[in-house]
Amino acid sequence: MTDQTDPASWLTARRLRAHGLLLAITLWSLYVWNLSSPGLRDRAGNLKGTDFLHFYMTGVLAASHRGADLYDMNAQATLVTQRVPEAAGIRYLPLYPPQVSVLFAPLAHFSYGWALALWWFGSVGLYGVCCYCVWRACPHLKDYGGLVALLAAGYPAFFHLLAWGQTSALALACFTIGFLLFRSGRQFMAGLAVGCLIFKPQLGLVAAVTFVVVGNWRVISGAILSAAAQIAAGVAYYGVQPLRNWLDAMRNVSSQFALLEPRLYQTHSLRTFWTMLVPSDPAAFGLYIVSAAVALGTTIAIWKRGRSGPLALRYSALLLASVLVAPHLTVYDLVILAPAFLLLADWLVGQSPNSVTRRLATVLYLVFVLPLLGPLARWTHVQLSVIAMAAVLYLLWRITAEADRRTGGTTAA
Repeated sequence: MTDQTDPASWLTARRLRAHGLLLAITLWSLYVWNLSSPGLRDRAGNLKGTDFLHFYMTGVLAASHRGADLYDMNAQATLVTQRVPEAAGIRYLPLYPPQVSVLFAPLAHFSYGWALALWWFGSVGLYGVCCYCVWRACPHLKDYGGLVALLAAGYPAFFHLLAWGQTSALALACFTIGFLLFRSGRQFMAGLAVGCLIFKPQLGLVAAVTFVVVGNWRVISGAILSAAAQIAAGVAYYGVQPLRNWLDAMRNVSSQFALLEPRLYQTHSLRTFWTMLVPSDPAAFGLYIVSAAVALGTTIAIWKRGRSGPLALRYSALLLASVLVAPHLTVYDLVILAPAFLLLADWLVGQSPNSVTRRLATVLYLVFVLPLLGPLARWTHVQLSVIAMAAVLYLLWRITAEADRRTGGTTAA
């Protein structure tokens, strides 16, 4: 969002409000209509909540302390036919660490339909609270509360979060709490929040490397402590064997990508970008390693040179790189970018308009809407959202480099 007084900008608040309203009405009216069929199957024949079935089944296993079956696809498929007969035949690759199943154990006391409704309610509440807390930290957006709420409701990643019944709102909460604690200077506590991402370790990869390289050991020590506490909770509940089974599953995940990513066009990271674009698997993987290293190095450079600069730019770069570098990232995980949209919009509104800020605003808008066009990659083999995210990261690098040049790199942290 840019200042409406900038005559060269097409991204006015009025236009964004219209686009947000159109998105929200279209997405949610279609989804409600799709869900309005009786039973647990929607009008397209898919199970309502889709991925939530896996979490529900792990909760059932946790409630009965069946840790040995957490990574047994056959045992879970049998359990599905008993607890949710309408979902018979659906199988999921179990890759979440053991402690995640304990979180879902209370939902095992409800039927699948009621458990899904409760999970939806909790996910909406958590997403809303995260967006609200970051918005409150954005002084230039205080007069745009209604617009922020409308765009948050129409964000395609939020729609997919609920449609898939996924856990990404928890990852958003980790990043949001981390930002708020960074903002208040409590870096060890921020590390505790970031370390909670051990339940989705691919999302914490960039943060781990970045803070080690920049030497922020308070963040690292907090992250190690909270990650270890989560793992220890799973061991205390089940014993050591399920943890070993999870580590074995993670070691073998590269051979299971076909099961993990049945709809490659719904993924939005550099690895799958190159996989769709380049027919040779070794070449695609090599390009992923190189481009991921560039994205990671760019983020580290932004954090190193911008220690005294706006946290909004540094943290947004961290979120964007976390998405780009993640070995596995599906469309619903893009909800972790919600704070980046708010922080960068707040920063843009507070700047004097120029060619770089206009370019950043335009590419940021594309990052918001391009997940809607993800299915086109089935035919084009180009995931445009990844290009847009990489462009935003590059522009943040340029902006911080220019600020560092103006100050001579001597501003105190």
